[in-house]
Amino acid sequence: MARSPDRPTRSTRYGPYVDGPDPLAPPVDLREALETIGRDVLEGSSPRRALQEMLRRGTRSMRGLDDLAARANRKRRELLKNRNLDGTLQEVRELLDKAVLEERKALARALDDDARFAEMQLAELPPSTAQAVQELTDYGWRSSEARENYEKIKDLLGREVLDQRFQGMKQALEGATEEDRARVQQMLSDLNDLLDAHARGEDTDQQFRDFMAEHGEFFPENPQSVDELIDALAQRSAAAQRLRNSLSADQRAELDALAQQAFGSPDLMDQLARLDANLQSARPGEDWDGSQNFRGQQGMGLGDGTGMLQDIAELEELGDQLSQQYNGAALDDIDADALLRQLGPEAAADARMLADLEKALQQEGFLDKGADGQWRLSPKAMRQLGQAALRDVAGSLASRRGERDTRRAGAMGEPTGASRAWEFGDTEPWDVVRTVTNAVLRTAAEPRSETGAVGVRLAVTDVEITETEQRSQAAVALLVDTSFSMVMEGRWVPMKQTALALNHLVSTRFRGDALTMIGFGRHAQTLTPSELAGLDGAWDQGTNLHHALMLAVRHLRRHPNAQPVVLIVTDGEPTAHLEPDGNAMFDYPPSARTLGLTVRELDTVARIGAQVTIFRLGDDPGLARVVDRMAHRVGGRVIAPDLDGLGAAVVSDYLSSRKRR
Repeated sequence: MARSPDRPTRSTRYGPYVDGPDPLAPPVDLREALETIGRDVLEGSSPRRALQEMLRRGTRSMRGLDDLAARANRKRRELLKNRNLDGTLQEVRELLDKAVLEERKALARALDDDARFAEMQLAELPPSTAQAVQELTDYGWRSSEARENYEKIKDLLGREVLDQRFQGMKQALEGATEEDRARVQQMLSDLNDLLDAHARGEDTDQQFRDFMAEHGEFFPENPQSVDELIDALAQRSAAAQRLRNSLSADQRAELDALAQQAFGSPDLMDQLARLDANLQSARPGEDWDGSQNFRGQQGMGLGDGTGMLQDIAELEELGDQLSQQYNGAALDDIDADALLRQLGPEAAADARMLADLEKALQQEGFLDKGADGQWRLSPKAMRQLGQAALRDVAGSLASRRGERDTRRAGAMGEPTGASRAWEFGDTEPWDVVRTVTNAVLRTAAEPRSETGAVGVRLAVTDVEITETEQRSQAAVALLVDTSFSMVMEGRWVPMKQTALALNHLVSTRFRGDALTMIGFGRHAQTLTPSELAGLDGAWDQGTNLHHALMLAVRHLRRHPNAQPVVLIVTDGEPTAHLEPDGNAMFDYPPSARTLGLTVRELDTVARIGAQVTIFRLGDDPGLARVVDRMAHRVGGRVIAPDLDGLGAAVVSDYLSSRKRR
């Protein structure tokens, strides 16, 4: 369809989305964040501390608070490195030199004695810019261009000192008339009257509204109350004071003297001094005494320098907020508007994503707060960590299939969906449909009888039975060494990851198996996945395998119909045992009593019929001898994996034990 010539064309322009968070931004990756937190928890950090560290460091796909803080500090250093505070002095000096040069040209063309005297006066001007400007206050300029440049100095100084307190004044008052300057003077007088009344507690909302109606154009921040007005002015005024503190003594003296020439009248400086006093009294908490060391080549005017110091102060405050190193720190403390102003929309989006991530982890139930007020990883989080650990283990088992079941004929088995011909001794149920079908097909192929009767007769060869498989249940006890040597030798995290991987495998794929996890140091204890994950690597002298085997036997006896399996992960020979009174006794080298009690409990495990596998960590010859003898005694196995292969070794042995069954 042709477009009508009278119909206006429509153009479309695209740009970045600025009205809040990007609606097309990808969601936060909770799984990656949880794995990052999980690694720190396994290493001994509390969940809350691990969360803070993750937010600080970030993840593979997301920048953290440290990166944002580094960017803020880097920008602050660049501002100090590239700028200096001589801008106004340089600009005044340039205008003064131009005025003097033009005046000398005019005097050179004059032949009267007054011209010679004026030349002498210009030649004797002091080197100080401020003093030279002061001496020329009453000078009778012959060059109109020279006079214009000199008047620009007073105008520039007036705009600069105002720009220090009211951002944008330098540009707004360029080329201003006397009427414009009078309006500024009136605004300052009314502002000081308002602040005086506020300090006495005598101001009213109507007085503020009247002031804003009269002078609101000078305040682009659009404050809604006297307090908001004071906040905005005090931050700028404090930055102006810090700029003055940052000047050298000579620079400060020069600018103080020059400021008296602002707009050619000292009244402006009197009003500004009154304003500064009011603001400092109202907001003593602002930084009125600080200073900065600018070292660059690019000069700044007083207003620009004040704005720069405001930026530097804001960057310093952002750095503190992003560091989160103070008590009670929270991501909500970060000033999103300041972050956007100083580091741009990308940094603001990063901070918003981190805040969303922290909230999502709690809202999705990955972090729970216990009755004691401490944060813990929830069961949901533990499942995710177990899944991640198992995924890592699966990468090491790529060549293994890890069959789920041991096939064995039996009436109590479960159907596989297949059938086979009946053999003598089979007790599986008949597959009625296949049996009858076989009979019908066989009968139809046989010749009919002389009477023509048609019937179906079953024969032994027609019978098919339903194939079943016996799905054996296992009672598994995973015994993990939690003595301090595991921490010292870097075996703490691999041990935990191995336990979580095995727990996830059993709880998701082999739910009929009963798994218990037992940690043993000076004492042994049964641990849930979350307890094991959060177990702190504290100093614990002793390897009490005796106590751990007692707890394992108790678990195996609770499941008499299941195949017992005992998996032991240790890096030390037994050095502790449990006395009848419940106290643990430690001896090193291992005492005969400790070894005897451990072996006796190991014999109990063997009598139950358990399959025992010991995973030996480390190359200590003494440990190797003891472990080999214990395994030989009960017909078990010893595996000596490296740390990276520990998880694969344990999971593989578990799967192999099921295959053997």
